[in-house]
Amino acid sequence: MIGLFLGDTDFSEIVLSKIKKLKKKYFIIDFSKNNKFQNDKYSFRISIGKFGSIINLIKQKKCKKVLFAGKISRPNFSSISLDIKGIYYMPSIIRAAKIGDAAIIKSIIKILNNEGIKVISSIFFNPELSLKKGNYSKFKPNKKDLISIKKGRIFFNKTKSLDHIQALVVKGDKILAKEGKEGTKKMLSKLKKKSDSILIKLPKKKQDLRMDLPTIGLQTFKDIKKHGLRGVVLQSKKNIFLNKNECIKFANKNKIFINII
Repeated sequence: MIGLFLGDTDFSEIVLSKIKKLKKKYFIIDFSKNNKFQNDKYSFRISIGKFGSIINLIKQKKCKKVLFAGKISRPNFSSISLDIKGIYYMPSIIRAAKIGDAAIIKSIIKILNNEGIKVISSIFFNPELSLKKGNYSKFKPNKKDLISIKKGRIFFNKTKSLDHIQALVVKGDKILAKEGKEGTKKMLSKLKKKSDSILIKLPKKKQDLRMDLPTIGLQTFKDIKKHGLRGVVLQSKKNIFLNKNECIKFANKNKIFINII
């Protein structure tokens, strides 16, 4: 039995689909904004403040492992209802929320660990979504791009694990843009067209790789084309690559490189 803490974005649905394909026993704690899994008979809608109910459900199901998939937005703490364990644990979650959304999930993972519940990687059942080192397109980085990649790696090696930045736009030795809380699409929308730069999405130093991995999909490639970027760089086995075949086909057609380092 596996417990699934599922939020928004297509990734959560892909994980659930694979679980079903593997015929694994599961249940869902639906943390999406609009209760997107409500039609699944194994889905439960429980507020993040009802930690007692969450823990009781996990133990009732005799479940020792859970995973997180999809974007889980911060709750409205002013209107959230609490049970006894929620009252006990909520101060640590509120403190984490001041740092960022990733810190909230990290706080929840710590609480689950305290309760004897192990959190596994979000791609444990979907290893095919994380690519190995190599170039996956007809086009490859040039010398200037390699300078950009080195600049990006240095930046992420200095980034704290709870910082929200997961993506950069780099041109040569200059960082043109940093991802904000709004995400990669918003960052790219601020670029000039034909920026002749590259998108680098890498995990932060000491990032908890069980959740919040840098993610890319077809829409990102469409935005890359729109703003004239030359390519994208990801970290080997530490990324989530959605719609891989479609993305590679699109990249080859539009002369965009895909480099996994």
